[in-house]
Amino acid sequence: MQFSPADAEAATPTERVLFVHAHPDDESITTGGTIATLLDRGAVVTVLTCTRGENGEVIPDDIQFLLRDPEALARHREGELANAMRALGLTDHRWLGSANARTIGAAPRRYRDSGMVWSADGPEPPADVHPDALSIAPVGEVAADIATVIATTGARAVVSYDANGGYGHPDHVMAHVAAKRAAEVMSVPFYAIEPADALPGRAGVVEVDVSAALDRKVAALRAHRSQLTVGVGELTLSGGQPVPITSVESFRRDVPRSAFPSRWSEFALRGRILLSLAALVAGVVIGSLATVVHQFSPTVAGVAVPVGLVAGLLVVAALVTGLRIVFETRVVAGVAAAGILGVVAILSLESAGGSVLIPATDLSLWWVYGPVVIVAVVLAWPRLPQATRVGSSSTPHPKGPLIS
Repeated sequence: MQFSPADAEAATPTERVLFVHAHPDDESITTGGTIATLLDRGAVVTVLTCTRGENGEVIPDDIQFLLRDPEALARHREGELANAMRALGLTDHRWLGSANARTIGAAPRRYRDSGMVWSADGPEPPADVHPDALSIAPVGEVAADIATVIATTGARAVVSYDANGGYGHPDHVMAHVAAKRAAEVMSVPFYAIEPADALPGRAGVVEVDVSAALDRKVAALRAHRSQLTVGVGELTLSGGQPVPITSVESFRRDVPRSAFPSRWSEFALRGRILLSLAALVAGVVIGSLATVVHQFSPTVAGVAVPVGLVAGLLVVAALVTGLRIVFETRVVAGVAAAGILGVVAILSLESAGGSVLIPATDLSLWWVYGPVVIVAVVLAWPRLPQATRVGSSSTPHPKGPLIS
């Protein structure tokens, strides 16, 4: 759901947003105004910082000594971030991997700044990257930690970087991948931070007017003295790059994996063809295997129990019925049914040696005609109950008006 600036007036105290950032200062540069604006409107906001920026550069001459000790620089940047959070008015800040931002049952850990070097292929981690660096941590572990924060805070939206991490920093890229995966798993919307000038007219764009909180954003930027030089309407990064301080912050909503097509009507032609082929293959495989085992009838207390036949018919019924319910169409179920009935018909024929997999027995008659009856009933049934999909348009989803 997109929103206009007017929608922001409807924010409620139950609006909950999680911002995931790689290093101290990132939160203020790209989202400081939005964080302050959300807080002003009564939202519950959490900022999750993945690393302490141990490998960052240092701008002021009087603190250049911090470059000699990554731990000292980390402590200094922790203090800067705390001051920035106070300037924005945020009280719920967490470090990824700490006790309140770690998968339940896992021992706390510290994700470290990976650092970055420029190569012919663009930004990448240095050759001597620390073993605890964020960029080389297991994606599943990082995503699980973020998902835990989503669950414990009740976040209804997650904000982090785009697929390139904004400018390619390995830690930013990891933050994007892990945060987006966590959002998908938790079925909440994911918003990528993007420059305002790259977004006009594009679908799924949210533009937040932060002019009322701009002074607090600037104060938060000034708190990151080791990394930023703040001027009038502009800041300079530690690498010397100038960045305008704008009164609008922009985000693009990514489509979560759970919202990919699941109904037949939502698939394009290519998707329908591939789905039909997959259903046909599934039908052929199930029909073949069930034909082979349909005569399996172990004797129990002197009575032959048609285990193979019953199992085969149940599997056929489950496949055809399931496909019709999930994809809300007779087409996919019909294609799978064609595969089943076709392979049964073929295997009913005599082989070159004169033997058949489906002999003229009562069990075989049940196997030949049973699937026909099942398919006829399932395909002829007027309407089957529809599956509930997490995050589908038919399922109510908690939304916040600013990031929703």
